Amino acid sequence: MITIEGHLERITYTNEENHYTIARFKTGHPSSQITVVGYMAGIRPGQGLKVTGSWENHPKYGPQFKTSSYEVTLPETIDGIRKYLESGLIKGIGPIMASRLIAHFKSKTLEIIEKTPRRLTEVAGIGNAKAALITASWKKHHYINALMDYLQSHGVKISYGAKILKAYGEEAIHIMETHPFRLAEDIPGVGFLIADTISQSRGMPANDPNRIKACIRHLIQQSARDGHTFLPENLLLQYCADTFRLDLDDVQKALHTLGVSNDVVLVQPDDPNEPRAIYSKDMHLAETGLAKRLKALLSVPAALPEMDPEQLSHNVLKKIAIKLSPEQLHALESILTRRVAILTGGPGTGKTTLIRAINATFEALGKKVVLAAPTGRAARRLSEIVNKEAKTIHRLLGYNFRDDSFEKNPGNPIDADTIIVDEASMVDTVLMYHLIKAVPLTSILILVGDVFQLPSVGPGNVLKDIIASETVPVFYLTTIFRQARESPIIINAHMIREGEFPDLNPRESGEELSEFYFIEKHTPEAVVATIVKLCSRSIPDRFYLDSMKEIQVLTPMHKGEVGTLNLNKVLQQVLNKNPTRLKGLGYVYKIGDKVMHLKNNYQKDVFNGDIGIVDAIDEETREVAVDYDGRTAIYEPEEMDELSLAYAISIHKSQGSEYPAVVVPLMTQHYALLQRNLLYTAITRGKNLVVLVGTKKAFAIALNNDKPRNRFSGLDQKLRKA
Repeated sequence: MITIEGHLERITYTNEENHYTIARFKTGHPSSQITVVGYMAGIRPGQGLKVTGSWENHPKYGPQFKTSSYEVTLPETIDGIRKYLESGLIKGIGPIMASRLIAHFKSKTLEIIEKTPRRLTEVAGIGNAKAALITASWKKHHYINALMDYLQSHGVKISYGAKILKAYGEEAIHIMETHPFRLAEDIPGVGFLIADTISQSRGMPANDPNRIKACIRHLIQQSARDGHTFLPENLLLQYCADTFRLDLDDVQKALHTLGVSNDVVLVQPDDPNEPRAIYSKDMHLAETGLAKRLKALLSVPAALPEMDPEQLSHNVLKKIAIKLSPEQLHALESILTRRVAILTGGPGTGKTTLIRAINATFEALGKKVVLAAPTGRAARRLSEIVNKEAKTIHRLLGYNFRDDSFEKNPGNPIDADTIIVDEASMVDTVLMYHLIKAVPLTSILILVGDVFQLPSVGPGNVLKDIIASETVPVFYLTTIFRQARESPIIINAHMIREGEFPDLNPRESGEELSEFYFIEKHTPEAVVATIVKLCSRSIPDRFYLDSMKEIQVLTPMHKGEVGTLNLNKVLQQVLNKNPTRLKGLGYVYKIGDKVMHLKNNYQKDVFNGDIGIVDAIDEETREVAVDYDGRTAIYEPEEMDELSLAYAISIHKSQGSEYPAVVVPLMTQHYALLQRNLLYTAITRGKNLVVLVGTKKAFAIALNNDKPRNRFSGLDQKLRKA
């Protein structure tokens, strides 16, 4: 191995997922420029580095230095210090402030920041608050370097450093040294793998009981992230043996110990030939509690005054000026006498009209009606439909982000006579459990959703399981209304739902444009070029729609040329020419960018899936302001992982939303994700225009794949037995 010392001149390429980096590196003695490649996180131009590795000869680019490890060093020259401070690594210091600091402290600038930071206030523009900000950022940055060194020394990917730092701050190294498997509980997904790598590096035996128990918990957590509420014992044993090379007898002993301590729940099947179901304690509580509470609600009669259909129809017509169809009227009449009911149906069958009618009828009876939906977007859409406030389920339940709890519960229930939940197919087992716990036994609960949509992102298949249990009254709307029958979007959606190949030719007559187009392109390059043309010129020019606000690209996956990552980069370049930008590790944001928030943040009042526009960028503090329909949220540098570009989003992320126009790439490269419910979900997101770009073969694969991955869930059986 060779070690070379110098500083980064520029970064040519960074892979945002694994931090693989290609950079130009200037060596000290003798002075020369070389290309370094390797996995390097958190580095910026101007930084001093010691890189260790070996030379290799790239067939196209020539000699490159491939790094196996690196160490950040501090620059000593004025020029080096300037580049270092201008890199944006230290919060509160941008190009202007860097010049002021260097003009005042010269070559001792970094020494002053580290050893006597109180002197920073000698510089114009730095008060006590800003000096404290710079000092804290300096300490954090240097701790990051120490953390990266620690991870490298134990063979852990440095790309995990940000997650570890966010979870533990400056306690990270101490925790990994003393309680490594704590990471498995605190950092979902990769925590166990990090802890296991560190433990193995430090000499822990592969069959150590603590490691085996952590492995079991990790696999159960992983199954929940894949949508399951439990993991069959035979699969758990297979994964332990195949993936982690564990002895099955040792796994069985650990499993028994976890069961005795109630860390996991082992459920015996009714059929002795079936494997046991292995639940996490929390998931078993949620699924069992959901079934029991639902059955308790169903056991209480709903005592409401009877109304004959004619009177009911008259009252609805008077309230919302809409005459219900016989099918809708029958559903409304029946729902009035049920404690719990499910309303389902495809697009154009009048679900939204019936929601309005249900709300109007209960209000006319003097009942307090509350509206809710699983996401902020779905709640806003429901609010617009009914012309009444609708809340997210989390807000309705009074979610407390500090201790991850809900204010509403059986002792403090929701204040409502009737609760209507739209987009119920998106609600997972845990959230539905907390919701139904907070529903008073004297209230009526109405779940509205389309089970043909994609299932919830979280574990379980709640709406589908409740319907399959045949314990709750279900009202199906099947009649497509006349106006909807004229829409090729709705007609094609229903054909796809039934497994029929739709007519992909546009229905245009005279000056009237079609609502549905299929553009056949056979290569990823051609698909990307077509999407760019559609979003930048064709759709805005022909349909007078705004590229940013009214056109949404939906794609099945994140990776690949027609995935969200690449499409966002390409569309950003074409649709946003603003020069003001903020560049970080794996991202570039500009003023005017269309962005999506990726997880619920109750402090900011912004929720998973909310789409906004970058309104301002502070180059000094590296803060980004995003406008969400008139609400501004400020993101600090360490919060940027909560944002992503949203010119293109995944179809899963579009659930509960509706857009004036959607553009959907369909390629055989998406094979693993091509399913009928995914195609159906994408098409039903388009309100006025749907454009599919790709191959008919990919379309046919999705249409014919009506076997979504089975989710292991026990709710159906628990409802039947409860």
